[in-house]
Amino acid sequence: MAATESTMLALGTPAPDFSLPDVVSGRTVSLKDFADKKALLVMFICRHCPYVVHVKHELARLGVDYADKPVGIVAISSNDAEAYPEDAPESLKQMALELGFRFPFLYDESQDVARAYSAACTPDFFLFDAGRKLVYRGQLDDSRPGNGIPVTGRDLRAAIDAVLADQPVNSNQKPSLGCNIKWKPRR
Repeated sequence: MAATESTMLALGTPAPDFSLPDVVSGRTVSLKDFADKKALLVMFICRHCPYVVHVKHELARLGVDYADKPVGIVAISSNDAEAYPEDAPESLKQMALELGFRFPFLYDESQDVARAYSAACTPDFFLFDAGRKLVYRGQLDDSRPGNGIPVTGRDLRAAIDAVLADQPVNSNQKPSLGCNIKWKPRR
């Protein structure tokens, strides 16, 4: 497995806008839909990447565990679905339904949103505070496929909990690691 690290976008960066279709409901979901939330987690994931497969149940648990808290969660897939059919909207919809995602799973066909967020890998996590300033970007936890460390979501959960408790997020953040975003060929 070739691994790509997240770009570690500068803390304090404003959340880039997005308006994308949810693969399950078909409705368009935008940044403004989360205006009433104290925190917003934007996750770039896909279906086929072994790193995402390794953490997929924890991603679903995040949706369940924070469902009653003032945190918005959205997953986005930006991979080239022509080259990677497992990452096409219908397949992503199956993934969301199988795992019971409690958050929208959006498809970024143009890949413009991934570029705006400087997303580099799957999974790639971006947590914003109530003012939609970036307070965390990096790994879910220290678990990786094959390293024997349990998947707990410790790092990301600590950041979410800090935002919800009006506490500063630890600035010592480790990059996420995963498969590179599958970019479409430039035409």
